[in-house]
Amino acid sequence: MKSAGIYIHIPFCAVKCNYCDFYSITERESSISKFIKAMTSEIEQCPVDVSGWRFDTIFIGGGTPSLIEAKYIEIILASIDKKYNLSNIKEFTLEANPGEAPLNHLKALKAIGVNRLSIGVQSLQPELLKFLTRIHTRKQIFDTFRNARAVGFQNINCDLIYSIPNQTWEMWEDDLQIIFNLDPEHISAYMLTVEKGTELFKMVAKNKTIMPDDIQNGEWFVKTHEIMISAGYIPYEVSNFSKSGLECLHNLHYWAIDPYLAFGPSAHGFDGYKRWNNSRSLNHYIEKIDSGQSPISKIEELTTLKKVNEYIGFGLRMRKGIDLNKIPKDLQNKFEKNYLLIKGKYPNCIKKFNSKITFSNKGLLFSDKIIPDLLI
Repeated sequence: MKSAGIYIHIPFCAVKCNYCDFYSITERESSISKFIKAMTSEIEQCPVDVSGWRFDTIFIGGGTPSLIEAKYIEIILASIDKKYNLSNIKEFTLEANPGEAPLNHLKALKAIGVNRLSIGVQSLQPELLKFLTRIHTRKQIFDTFRNARAVGFQNINCDLIYSIPNQTWEMWEDDLQIIFNLDPEHISAYMLTVEKGTELFKMVAKNKTIMPDDIQNGEWFVKTHEIMISAGYIPYEVSNFSKSGLECLHNLHYWAIDPYLAFGPSAHGFDGYKRWNNSRSLNHYIEKIDSGQSPISKIEELTTLKKVNEYIGFGLRMRKGIDLNKIPKDLQNKFEKNYLLIKGKYPNCIKKFNSKITFSNKGLLFSDKIIPDLLI
């Protein structure tokens, strides 16, 4: 049996953050009931053969899933449970924003089976929250975290962003120490990146905002990893840190190239042979399903070469790296040539021990530049 996951995309947000390129929409609360009806139909009609799969994770992301009532999450879950065997679920994650997940709501989510909460903290500095167009306050971060603990959540992730314009190292270090004091099981720490199509991209293009330079990014990346390790958070992936044994199992499915189902507008799925993604429009998604059609907008068949390159690309983002024995022998020579070129071009970035290839901290920093050159 193949270990597998289920992803649910909830697109609704109170405000569209200026840096976010995930599909989300605002002021569409009136469409929630139609959306839930469409999603349950999508689940019921899903044609993917999962007979050889064992589902052990569910992840509800967005958007802001905590904005919709627990009764709607329960309807989605009942639809999934009716079609698939969920008896092996170990991890059921839901994303929540501070100030948008009150105590009673968290209690209701816990009651329907959510056992891992991912809180979108991003920053503890009021001026940086304002820059990021986040609408929560510093106090609401603490309130949401403590309420989550109070209702019984024993597996909590805090999402953080760093290398923000006008952020000092002291601010970032202060944020980390405060989060360490809260003692979450998992921390995701992402460098702020400028994604095409976002408001931040337009601000940078018009020189209204100047992003930190590569030198600062490099220094902060390495120091962040050092601080995380000293606080007991293991960097098991480029931007993800956890206490021992508490890695995000759902994300590990993605990086291990395990199969997973995905439902909702813009959601991406994978069955081991092909990848697909749904329409990136709530209206189009609902219209397609209501008319009895598939909401899928794109399908990509994976050749052996593409699978190998995905194994290299995803695998090297993780601390454990990749095993050359998992690359077909007829492709190993090509990879070896690429490896030797990279080793010379990026000194002290990539390490080889027997058949294992891993990045150093410096290599992880430059992974987005190095990995494309390693692909076969």
